Amino acid sequence: MTPVVELVEHAPSVSVALPDAVGRALAAGDVLDTAPDPYTPGRWTLRAGSKVGAVAVAVPGADEPFTVRVVPKTPIARLFFLLGYSLDPKGGWRDGEVEVAEHRDLLPALAHAVERQVDRALRQGLLQGYRATEETALVVRGRIREAEQIRRRFGAALPVEVAYDEFTTDIAENRILRAAIERLLRLPGVPRDVRRRLLHQRARLVDVTAVVRGQPLPDWRPTRLNARYHRALRLARAVLEDASAEHAPGGLRIDGFLFDMNKLFEDFVTVALSEAFRGSVHTCRFQDPHHLDEASAIRMKPDFVLYGPDRRPCAVMDAKYKAEKRGGYPDGDLYQMLAYCTALGLGEGHLVYAKGNAPHAAHRVRHAGIVIHQHALDLDQEPSGLLGDIITIARHMTEA
Repeated sequence: MTPVVELVEHAPSVSVALPDAVGRALAAGDVLDTAPDPYTPGRWTLRAGSKVGAVAVAVPGADEPFTVRVVPKTPIARLFFLLGYSLDPKGGWRDGEVEVAEHRDLLPALAHAVERQVDRALRQGLLQGYRATEETALVVRGRIREAEQIRRRFGAALPVEVAYDEFTTDIAENRILRAAIERLLRLPGVPRDVRRRLLHQRARLVDVTAVVRGQPLPDWRPTRLNARYHRALRLARAVLEDASAEHAPGGLRIDGFLFDMNKLFEDFVTVALSEAFRGSVHTCRFQDPHHLDEASAIRMKPDFVLYGPDRRPCAVMDAKYKAEKRGGYPDGDLYQMLAYCTALGLGEGHLVYAKGNAPHAAHRVRHAGIVIHQHALDLDQEPSGLLGDIITIARHMTEA
């Protein structure tokens, strides 16, 4: 069995010799398009979709896990620009700020970026804050929880049920950073030097309570006091939320980290468009629910709806992470946008793709007069060019 297989997102499938249990685990994990090879027993066909990163399946009795790495078509540095901008458009990473160009794979680059951001956040020491604490004590501290005292102690003076605010480093912000570090240390493919630095960062957070796996992450709010933590926390949550493969189908353990390029592209386009309209008379809403029919039975949620000062929709956009093929973009996207425009009462709609043969095309629908625009963003270009294309799309959206 080949211990490491490298795939490219949306590339043709490959045939790999795998134990049936590993093949079934990959198929059950919704990581790849996985199926038994119909022509060769003991081999499985693997095809990567829009998820990029790395996963490992622990094989009983094997010295090392079976690892699948999915390489993105988008350069790593550009992918991190998209991620950083969608997480925080004002403080997102620019080229050269997070040195990831040396990494070809996503996971090593991600681990490196997290470690660098955590190091910058902790250079002035661990952030401290107040944490609400309830405990049983022999001395009165804070306030007495009278109801609990009566219920538990039946009138006894000691011990005392108390509640107080403790000024400590064991706060939500530090817990999230430690959870992200612990998660990365469990993943396959983190380079040795990056792992060593992550262990150093974990040692700085040793007095912080570890988040139990499977439990929700603590909440935090960006404030002036935790400003130096903002970038590290946003990246840490990207590691911890909706991007991890971690389960055990059939007794085999799958562990890994995956980015869904569909969601990453959608997040970037919607956030960048909202920034383009910042300060204008327009209001932007993401995934705003609407209905296609009069009875409100058919629900639809466009990626981006622009509202005018009268609070009525004036533009709609959907982001599609797919490149134009020889036969053009899928017709289904046009039908979907036509439905959005019809339900919202708009004369124009906009589809934004990751790449195309032309930067812009427009189609007028027969007997409806609705114009559907198809825009193409070249993700290989510099960030300034990308944001310039977004501004051009925003201009199109307000010209109708």
